Amino acid sequence: MPFLPRLRRSALALVVLVLARAGFLPAAAHADQNTPMSPPPRSVERIDYQRWPDSLLLKNGLVEAVVVPAIGRVMQLRFSGERDGPFWENPLLATRSAVADPNDWANFGGDKAWPSPQSDWDKNAGRAWPPPTGFDGGLMEAVIDGPAAVTLVSPIDAGYGIRVRRRIELSPDRPVMTVTTTYEKVAGAPLEVAVWVITQLKNPVAVGAPLAGASGKGSDYVSQSDGLPAGLHVADGLLSLARDPRQNHKIGMRAATLVWVGATESLRIDSALVSGAKYPDDGCSAEVYTNADPLAYVELELLGPLARLEVGGRLERVSSYTLVRRADPDPKLEVRRLLAGESGLPRTATERVP
Repeated sequence: MPFLPRLRRSALALVVLVLARAGFLPAAAHADQNTPMSPPPRSVERIDYQRWPDSLLLKNGLVEAVVVPAIGRVMQLRFSGERDGPFWENPLLATRSAVADPNDWANFGGDKAWPSPQSDWDKNAGRAWPPPTGFDGGLMEAVIDGPAAVTLVSPIDAGYGIRVRRRIELSPDRPVMTVTTTYEKVAGAPLEVAVWVITQLKNPVAVGAPLAGASGKGSDYVSQSDGLPAGLHVADGLLSLARDPRQNHKIGMRAATLVWVGATESLRIDSALVSGAKYPDDGCSAEVYTNADPLAYVELELLGPLARLEVGGRLERVSSYTLVRRADPDPKLEVRRLLAGESGLPRTATERVP
């Protein structure tokens, strides 16, 4: 190729760059083909989020997670640079002027962890409702402990004698958030408990779960409310349902994955099953709750196995959240598309049961 004067070469490079950025050429056309693509930088920033100062924004260039230590929750997971995502946030409690009732549960939305089974709350915490105060809704200490990682540490819950640690981390190169929830028994009498992770999500087009066998009652699912969810259907090992705008519903099943499908994005949540372990709520490792109007949301819930915790004992549960753009107009085919992909769980993730 004949030598090009410097000016002509610069002009040619500029044209190629403009065409590539406009989408007419692949990005590699203006880059060194032999240069490996480095993952986008990860970071943690302190931000004011809605009514909560000193919140934390985790970034990896693909997705962002909003962590709010003031209420101990992950409040949002969204695509990079966007203002919203699939996590449901209560608009009635999102402003600085909103006041939560201290005698009731503050339904903020987002992602949280409770002790399971709920039927033991009265015995262990002295009340059947709202949730034990050390687990949900209160201030947690936040420690930045990685390029895109934050650990929340709760106070010790007086009834359970348990401290909660939740480590939230974004993958270096995938649209995946991993949350490791650990219950540490530091005081009180031994008790049987399981980790219960609850993610509140916006009104779905569909929810799906690949069944991993029968529940403890020998059926595909266990009804946990009056009536069954809208659109409940089981075929070829896949359970699917929708939200009923007129009535609350809850259903449990044995599954390691739950999928939420929205209008433009989809979310896959994974948490490993432990073979041969005893699970709460008639052997359910996954549950779905659908809320009636006017608060249009669902809860995708994954539970760990029951374990007897004594002082010094720990119980750990790893959950992964994979956020993707919706690609299939058929919601059931979209669920199957996500299930055909790779789990977001680390390959070394294990369930720790004392």
